[in-house]
Amino acid sequence: MDDPTTRSPGPSTARGIATRGRIIEAATTEFARYGLAGARIDRIVAAARTNKAQLYAYFGDKDGLFDAIFVDSLERITEMVPIRDGDLADWAVRLYDDYLENPDLVRLATWVRLERRPAGFLAEEAEELGDVKRQAITEAQAAGKVRAGDPDDLKALVIGMSMTWSPVSNVYAATREEPAEVHERRRALLRDSVARVVAPG
Repeated sequence: MDDPTTRSPGPSTARGIATRGRIIEAATTEFARYGLAGARIDRIVAAARTNKAQLYAYFGDKDGLFDAIFVDSLERITEMVPIRDGDLADWAVRLYDDYLENPDLVRLATWVRLERRPAGFLAEEAEELGDVKRQAITEAQAAGKVRAGDPDDLKALVIGMSMTWSPVSNVYAATREEPAEVHERRRALLRDSVARVVAPG
């Protein structure tokens, strides 16, 4: 990932902020579909109704734009899908729902793994943002709600289970257009399975 200290300053006007937002939205779709290597700046600026000069002023280059949207996505999911009261089963179900509503995050993470970091954390920012989850799991362990074990391993396990039907599944990728009862069946299975796996004992 890029060095945050070298990023170009963000926009300072309402119009600039709106333009930057359109670029982020268009780039998220483009990178999720084609990855870093396959994405095209021409398509991004056309979809964002802006120009290359504006994009480069905000993000520096194609790599800087990719980094920005991925970090924004990580921050969003950290804030929008917190672990509540140490309930990892509930967290897994809410992650399942978030993947249905925002499948591009999973696709972006897959491209990062393929094109940038084949091992270890997806990004330095991911490790830092993971501190919030790590602390929540550690506190749940101390309260006797979650089994003993490395918090990062437990986090990875629960996230993996939550992604069973995500866009990166090698068996079946779910969509929000499926019948509600199908999603409820999966949520129930996921909730019960995670609860059993992380139960203290």
